[in-house]
Amino acid sequence: MLKLEHLGIAVSNLAHAEKLYSTLLGSAAYKQETVSSEQVTTSFFKVGDVKVELLEGTSEESAISRFIEKKGEGLHHIAFEVDNIDNEMQRLRDQGFEVLYEKPKPGADNKLINFIHPKSTGGILVEICQEKS
Repeated sequence: MLKLEHLGIAVSNLAHAEKLYSTLLGSAAYKQETVSSEQVTTSFFKVGDVKVELLEGTSEESAISRFIEKKGEGLHHIAFEVDNIDNEMQRLRDQGFEVLYEKPKPGADNKLINFIHPKSTGGILVEICQEKS
C-alpha cells in the first residue's frame, strides 16, 4: 500500500455536510460526483496530501443509506492507494482477508476500488484504490 488516500464519511445531507466541512477545513470541496453503480454522491476536500470524501446515498438501498440507518453519520471507511489493485487484492486474499468484490469496480475520483470486509480488519471498512490509467 502506497499511502492513505482518503477518509470516507457517511452523511445524510451532502449540501449541509459540504457547508460544515468547508467551514471546518477552511476550503471548499474541489469535486462532487455521483457514482450510479454504488448509489452514492460524493464530495471531495483536500487536506494536505489526504482527501476527505463525504458520501450521501442516492437511494434507501445504497450501502451508505443502510450504514447511516444502522450506525448514524460518521466515519465509513479508510482508503489506501495501491499501485496494482489486482495484485493487492490477491495478496490480501492470500493473507486471509475477505475482499468484497471479485474484481475491482469503478469508483469516484477516477479510481478503481475494492473493499476489505470489516470482520477481516478489526471492525473497520478498508478501501483499496488505484488511479485509472
